[in-house]
Amino acid sequence: MSETANQPTDPQAPPKPAASGAAATSEPTLYGGVRSRRVTVRDLQAAKERGERWGMLTSYDMLSAQIFDEAGIPVLLVGDSAGNNVLGYETTVPVQLEELLPLTRAVVGASKRAMVVGDLPFGSYQASPEQAFMSALRLIKEGGAHAVKLEGGRRVVPQVELLANSGMAVMGHIGLTPQSVHGIGGFRVQGRGEDAGEQVLADALALQQAGAFAVVLELVPATLAERVSRELTIPTIGIGAGAGCDAQVLVWTDMAGLNAGPGPRFVKRYADLRGTLSAAAAEYAEDVRTGRYPSAEHSYT
Repeated sequence: MSETANQPTDPQAPPKPAASGAAATSEPTLYGGVRSRRVTVRDLQAAKERGERWGMLTSYDMLSAQIFDEAGIPVLLVGDSAGNNVLGYETTVPVQLEELLPLTRAVVGASKRAMVVGDLPFGSYQASPEQAFMSALRLIKEGGAHAVKLEGGRRVVPQVELLANSGMAVMGHIGLTPQSVHGIGGFRVQGRGEDAGEQVLADALALQQAGAFAVVLELVPATLAERVSRELTIPTIGIGAGAGCDAQVLVWTDMAGLNAGPGPRFVKRYADLRGTLSAAAAEYAEDVRTGRYPSAEHSYT
């Protein structure tokens, strides 16, 4: 994050003009200009219009939410990726809405500035627009989410329309949709080839027309994602979709190196938290075994 985000800023002052094109602005107004309130869909739309890119991270708990919020991440996603990063499931498919509600409350309560988006898990919205409405209502009223996200393109347009017309902020998700991993035959790149690419673009345009304020593009060719980003007037958020999107999202445990083993090709690890925690735990265990902990300074008289 630019040092300018740490400098005093008048929250009521208009943002400075951005550089033309898709290059990052010299003054990160989305990060540094919004201080006295939550980031809103209008802020994200304005960022696209001035060519300012931004990062979104998942968050499932109080501490990570505090850290990412203080770091200036404008959008936090309480993703159903909690299934295979917190809850111990193999995929996101088994996740229940009841499991995401307390995680969403924790992230909302611990953050002050970030927009918090709650994921609608598999089985909580596919049956009908009415089912989607009731599930989204719980995420917003019980979880405190500021927006909801659901997977699918044209097939979920009725759901998106009802939610948006009811006053809810809705984020779409197309390309690879992890909740459909069994139906599509695994975690595979989507949208390769002219026909498949046109289908992805049609899905994105349909979600925009239905009222979505942003669309996640997961695991699609970079050239296709760049084209979709040009065609849409709403922000695109890439994950494994190249640099042409308006924003990027990563699962935080991937980004920070907490997960073991090789990750997806699109993941960049910015830390080695797994190594750090492992070393700390081993040192603690050895200190207890040898009597170095607790010492006098850690004891009460």
